[in-house]
Amino acid sequence: MDTLLLLKAAIMGVVEGLTEFLPISSTGHLILAGSLLGMSDEKAKVFDIAIQTGAIFAVILVYWQKIRATLVGLAREPAAQRFTANVLIGFAPAVVLGLLAGAAIKAYLFTPPVVATSFIIGAFIIFWAEKRPQSAARVASVDDMTAWDALKVGLAQCLAMVPGTSRSGATIIGAMLLGLSRKAATDFSFFLAIPTLIGAGAYSLYKERALLSWADAPLFAVGLVFAFISAWVCVRWLLRYIASHSFVPFAWYRIAFGAIVLLTWQMGWVQWVD
Repeated sequence: MDTLLLLKAAIMGVVEGLTEFLPISSTGHLILAGSLLGMSDEKAKVFDIAIQTGAIFAVILVYWQKIRATLVGLAREPAAQRFTANVLIGFAPAVVLGLLAGAAIKAYLFTPPVVATSFIIGAFIIFWAEKRPQSAARVASVDDMTAWDALKVGLAQCLAMVPGTSRSGATIIGAMLLGLSRKAATDFSFFLAIPTLIGAGAYSLYKERALLSWADAPLFAVGLVFAFISAWVCVRWLLRYIASHSFVPFAWYRIAFGAIVLLTWQMGWVQWVD
């Protein structure tokens, strides 16, 4: 396979890993990077979704102790059963809405104005959420969440189907507005990402399998590996960051990136849509 193409796959993997779990929307960044690198055809779109699995493996590694303890205690420990049920409850709305409206969302909402508007609106929601004192949070840990908390966060995650919103942003900021602490909101967002992104990747690969061949395996493998490495670094950094910082800098970044989306579209520098 062409070395240049593998290099592009590595760059896309890094972009995915660095943006997937920050509240800045990996979708917008992948569209921009893919267009600049000449990776914006239908196969590239499948690639973008598939390499999310590499990023998820990083989350599994970082949270392995919690995941292992949950799996070991699932048969007999109420806390493990409750936590697993909450993740599945939070995952369910995205499955339902994705199956019902996924095609329509892709057909009508993947436009530069929508992406840019989502970035900017999301920024102001972050400002709003961070104005609320953390002392007002009623849920300090993911283990304190109820099924109703999980369902509400799962519904918030559905907002991320609008491109530019950010899955992490929707779940983390949505959870904070619903009464979770910054730490609990971030942790649950990561746990919720495991079934959500693995499911999305598997479904995309199955649905678009006619576009792929074994010759594409090295390309996907490189993307997965680099997404894993960069996501592992990013997740570990974010968990340290939120211990003493807010998400306000990401809000300013979202405003700037939203402006970049509009500029590159208006100037014709980037092919944001087909």
